[in-house]
Amino acid sequence: MATNRTFTMIKPDAVAEGHTGSITKLIEEAGFRIVALRKTRLTPDRAGEFYAVHRERGFYPDLVRYMASGAIVPMILEKENAVADFRKLIGATNPANAEAGTIRQLFAKSIEANAIHGSDSDENAAVEGNFFFAATEQF
Repeated sequence: MATNRTFTMIKPDAVAEGHTGSITKLIEEAGFRIVALRKTRLTPDRAGEFYAVHRERGFYPDLVRYMASGAIVPMILEKENAVADFRKLIGATNPANAEAGTIRQLFAKSIEANAIHGSDSDENAAVEGNFFFAATEQF
């Protein structure tokens, strides 16, 4: 069943370069309501837990190192058709293939440093959101 919530995380490169405000503004201008937001930093162990699905892939160690390299801004967002609409707003993983005006086209430096994470399904949005925000928190 489709929900009206999704999860996102502004990644270390975009936070370090001061793009948090600009990205958040684009999110709100696209009609999303920010339900929860915090600034935090992942330890290598927590980054490894979050990306455990990629553990067997060759890029996993670099991904964990990158995600633990600086501050991140996880958020829970709300909007009708949230997951699909947000995936469209952030653009292709490879910023060279991202449509004009998408977050990754505007702020990503590379496939690896692509500025933002967006959940790919309602199920993953719930799991990922609960990773950063307690399921018992009321939003």
